[in-house]
Amino acid sequence: MGTCNYCENSDGTISNTIGFCAECIRAHFDVVWPQIKKVHEHSRRAYGLPEDPPRAVDGIPCGLCVHGCKIPEKGTGFCGLRKVQNGKIRGGRPHEGNLYYYYDPLPTNCVGDFVCPGGTGCGYPRYSVSRGPEHGYRNLAVFYHACAFNCLYCQNYHFKEKTFSTKIISAKNLARAVDKKTNCICYFGGDPTPQILHAIKTSKMALKDADGRILRICWETNGAVKEPFLTMMADLSLKSGGCIKFDLKAWDKGIHHALCGVTNTMTLENFRTLAEWTAQRPKPPLLIASTLLVPGYVDEPEVSKIARFISSLNPDIPYSLLAFYPQFYLNDLPVTSMSHALRCKAVAEKAGLRNVHVGNVHLLAEDY
Repeated sequence: MGTCNYCENSDGTISNTIGFCAECIRAHFDVVWPQIKKVHEHSRRAYGLPEDPPRAVDGIPCGLCVHGCKIPEKGTGFCGLRKVQNGKIRGGRPHEGNLYYYYDPLPTNCVGDFVCPGGTGCGYPRYSVSRGPEHGYRNLAVFYHACAFNCLYCQNYHFKEKTFSTKIISAKNLARAVDKKTNCICYFGGDPTPQILHAIKTSKMALKDADGRILRICWETNGAVKEPFLTMMADLSLKSGGCIKFDLKAWDKGIHHALCGVTNTMTLENFRTLAEWTAQRPKPPLLIASTLLVPGYVDEPEVSKIARFISSLNPDIPYSLLAFYPQFYLNDLPVTSMSHALRCKAVAEKAGLRNVHVGNVHLLAEDY
């Protein structure tokens, strides 16, 4: 059982790692943040990652994500992948893919499988080969070993060990992995943002090679990418029948900082921008939102505000609520309970959303 270092309340959903309850983080963020930041710094040092985005006066601007890193000679960006050598940025260029990939049979456990063509046949016959789930076909799942966030509950934190890997896969070779049974490519990780140049080039080459047959381009992202890359992602997905899945991790800026180490401002701005695209292709949906229900921190107030935000843009945007499993630095919290998930679903629907889904049901725990 954790105890809040500010208000001294004890609760089974207060993480000793974070050290503060959600209410104190929301109300007194400036006071509690210095202690929480130390946790993030420690978690990054363990993998040789920069504790803060570099701001070198004479550094080379990266320009891919929210951090706006200015990387000094022989230094690295916050993601740990982008580095400067001889005055030029290396890592994450179009021909440099630090990743692994695999084939996932359709329908798969994708965040958007409850509305996407691969899982439902939505968009048949233009975007799907069948009226229902695309059995017999597969997704090319591309996992990028880098991220611009520092989520203390990262479900795939092992990628951090490979961020500095020198083994690369070129865009050309990755595009060649798409065969006639591959109906979609999904970029995730980590996050696609630090290697967005590689993903965009791969997508264009794969679509050209597909020569008009169905090949959807999809993304799972924290949404902190800068323009013009956001527009490039959206254009590829819109035209191919793919979707962009934004992980809206929290609404409150303090909670988001505490959990992820960075701001959510650009994520929300980018989501708002893409919501304006949704009218161009209502089915299959271009934009999907998801939120991991972290016990004690991503509660009904957080979900309600996220849902109101989504609903104000387009109430038909699908929203998936995902079960949390204790991982990485937040291994002292319980699994999301069934009642927690159902309460959050109810408040999201009350906020006006028409398609709210509870995912990872097999992980949900009995009430606690």
